[in-house]
Formats: sequence, C-alpha cells, structure tokens
Amino acid sequence: MKKILGITVLAAFIGGAAAIGGYKLFERNQNGSTITEKQNLYFANNPLKVTSAGATDFTQAAAAVAPGVVHIKTTYAASKDQGSSSPFDMMEDFFGGGGRQMQRQPRAASGSGVIISQDGYIVTNNHVVENAEKVEVVLTDRRKVEAKVIGRDPNTDLALIKVNATGLPVVKMGNSDNVQVGEWVLAVGFPLDLNTTVTAGIVSAKNRSIGIIGREQQGNEITEEEYREYQRTGKRPDRPANTSIESFIQTDAAINPGNSGGALVNANGELVGINSAIASQSGYNQGYGFAIPVNLARKIVDDFMKYGSVKRGYIGVNFVPLSGEEKPEGIKTNEISGLYVNDVVAGGGAAAAGIKSGDVIKKVDGVVINDSPDLQERVGRLNPGDKVKLTILRDGALKDYTVTLKGEASVGLTANNNAAKSVEVSKLGATFAPASQAQKAKYGINSGVVVTSVTTGKAFDNIGVEKGLIITKVNGQPVNSVADVQKALPLGRNNMVSISGVGAQGSYNYSFPAQ
Repeated sequence: MKKILGITVLAAFIGGAAAIGGYKLFERNQNGSTITEKQNLYFANNPLKVTSAGATDFTQAAAAVAPGVVHIKTTYAASKDQGSSSPFDMMEDFFGGGGRQMQRQPRAASGSGVIISQDGYIVTNNHVVENAEKVEVVLTDRRKVEAKVIGRDPNTDLALIKVNATGLPVVKMGNSDNVQVGEWVLAVGFPLDLNTTVTAGIVSAKNRSIGIIGREQQGNEITEEEYREYQRTGKRPDRPANTSIESFIQTDAAINPGNSGGALVNANGELVGINSAIASQSGYNQGYGFAIPVNLARKIVDDFMKYGSVKRGYIGVNFVPLSGEEKPEGIKTNEISGLYVNDVVAGGGAAAAGIKSGDVIKKVDGVVINDSPDLQERVGRLNPGDKVKLTILRDGALKDYTVTLKGEASVGLTANNNAAKSVEVSKLGATFAPASQAQKAKYGINSGVVVTSVTTGKAFDNIGVEKGLIITKVNGQPVNSVADVQKALPLGRNNMVSISGVGAQGSYNYSFPAQ
C-alpha cells in the first residue's frame, strides 16, 4: 500500500513539475522570435473552426477572419493639393484611402491591416503608413489604439506595425504556394472608410508583375506615349534595374480604396495574401486586384521582428525574361522561356557558383521559371547565406548550380538602399539614398542621391521637390551620399540653399532659404 502511495505521489510530483515547466515554456514562447512560432502557439490553443468542401458558403471563413482585420487611420502634416503626376495612375493605383489622384499627400488617409499575433503585431502596406505622423488602429471592438511602425519595406510594399494590446484575435497564415488559379478567395478590409467589408471572388492569376512598386520606389514616371504603347503591345517600358519584388496574386474579388493592407483569405479562413494594388482606369474596383503572397510577407515580418530591417539575399545576376516575341539586341539564344543572364555581378553568389553571361535560368529549386516574378519572389523569401539550386541551360544542356546568396554589398547596393533605411536630412525634410550606377548611366551623371521620401510641411515639400528626384549637387558641390549632402548644406551664400537635380522631365534647379 505504501509502495502504491509512493508511486502516486511521485507521479503527481512529476505531473506538477511538467505542468509548471510547460507553463514556463508557454510563457517564454509568448515572445517567440518568429511570427511562425507565435502563430503555431496561438492556433494550437485556438484551432480554426472552419471547414471547406468546395461549397460557396463563406460564413465560417468570414467570421473567423473579420475580427482580426483592423482599420488603420493615418494623419499627416498639412499639404498642398496637386493633381496626379503620371498618366499611369489612371490604370494602376495604390488603394489606401484619401484620394491619391487628388492630392500628393493627404492630411488624413486610411487603409487596413491584419493582426498576426496576440500581442499586437499587425501587417499592412508600406504605402498605408509611409510618411505618416500618426498611425491609429481601430480594432473590431471599436477601441482606438495608437500604433508604432516597426519597419517598412518599399521593395515589397509591406510594413509591420505594433499596438500595445494583448489577447487580440489573430488571422491564421496559410501557404500562398498552395493557392490555385480558380480558387475561391475573400477580400476583407475597410474600403471607402466603411466598416469591415467582405467580398468574394476567385484567384485569376499568380506571379503577376504590374510595375507599380518599382515605379513608386524609383520615381520613374510613365509617359502618355509609353502608356498607349503598353496598351497596344502589352510590353512594359524599359526602366533601370530596381530591387522591387512583385509577384502578386491577382483576384477579381471586389476591392476599393481603403482595402490596402487588408486580408486575402482562402475558403478555409487562412491568410494567403495582403491586398496591395488595383488596376483600374477610374481608381475603383473594375475586377483586377493584386495581393502580396503571404509566404513573402512572412519573411519580411520575421526580419522586422528579429533585426528591425529586411535582410535580403541576392543571386548576383541581371537577366531578361524570354518570350516568343522579337528578342532585344544582344540576346543570343533561340529559347522562348526562362531568364537570359546578360550580366553576372563580380563577387556575387552566381559568379562564385560558375554561372556565366549567356546562360538561361530554367528552374529554381526544381520549379520551372518563366518570368522574373517567379524567381524574384522565391529568392525574396531567403536570407544572405541561404542556398538555391538553379537549373541552367548552357550549350544545349541542362546543369544544376548551387548558389549561396550574398548580401546587398555583393551586388553593389548599399545597406541603406530603401526608404525604411534611408537617412534623413531634417533640414531638408527628406530622406536620401545613393543613386545606383544604372540611374547615373540613364541620366548621364557622375554623382547623385535619390530622394526616397519627402516630409510634408518641410523644405522639400514646400518647394515642390518630389520622391524619386536625383539630387546631383547641393550648393554647387557634387553629392554621392547623405554625408555629402550634410557637408554641403552650410556652404550656401546669403543664407540660401541651392539644389540641382535630374528626373523624368529633365533638369531641375531650386533655391530656398536655409533653415
């Protein structure tokens, strides 16, 4: 009897210790280092109660997702009105509310966001919170909470914000690789400042690139003639290489201004994309919406949580997508699919692996590659040091090469080559990043820094300097870095600052009082 009692006490002790240990593990994991850990922990204790057998009844999915989609309201300093600067705005427009086509920078705007962890992390679009002086989140229980911007990535149009709240409803992340064309999806957000709105449609296409992120990132305006040529031929105008990643999920679910940053979910209530752009001549829904795949968003979010910035790996090649159309001059292949390598970056991962100019990339990690978004999105999920297997066609034979991705320095990029990491010059009310060699070659200049953002109500905004302009001289001094700009500022005469620059419309000169 004593033996049995002893065993019982021992079992109880072990069980209690296990429970305490489990609780401590649970408590420690509440601050997991990745969003995947946070999500796994949350949904292990809160299983998603949604089933899908192909029926077109989305009540369960909508009920599961709607509480985790929030309304984001942003406010800005006063700004003067200005009409749309590009004819392409008629076709492609970010759809954060606030009337983009009527104002260069609204005094107030709104969008949507998706709660991805109980402790207040919310993913949204970069353009929803960019340059905002204040970001406010309206939760589904009508609480208003001010949010902090954790990180922004203009290259993918993603941003991570955080509110000081706990016990929040969470939207479960799915797997965007499993999304199929023709599959039912729901768009959930706050269009036109309406309360939570759910619309349904199907996936129309995957791996779509519409050029909008690259245009916004670099400020390369599309002319009216180029737009008409695009409508006639479907061929996009040539632009300097950029680091944007576009591989959108295209859907016909109705989305409108204010849906930016909202959820695109499958019939199981799982997040498969972050709504980001529409193609429309009116600026409102005409059946073409575009969402950032959640697998790409997951990597960006994890980087922001771990490092505070995006750590991006590069293969180290420049390439041209092949098709059955007439090939650009210098392309020496009869292939009509794949990516033609026209340049290999010295010191990059591809060069070290033995890839050469003239090679054709046919697969990445065994997946067939037909266009640049196929490659960019898959590589965009990886980090420096990760390895990818490229299947290369050379001299009529296929061969696999393992490439170790390298960081930004290996491909001639600075560590501050996006607006999230550009350096601010407060006296000018703007942030800058060094101009790339491609940008300098395009405009025939030897120096330059790119204006990556402009703060409303400050010097550059007041004189009309816009994002994307390349500043070549400050007070007559050539500038190639933020340090050069700061050194040149005190050199003006008569308490004035003079700025020279180039852009899509030609050369510019500005003069304004020093502050």
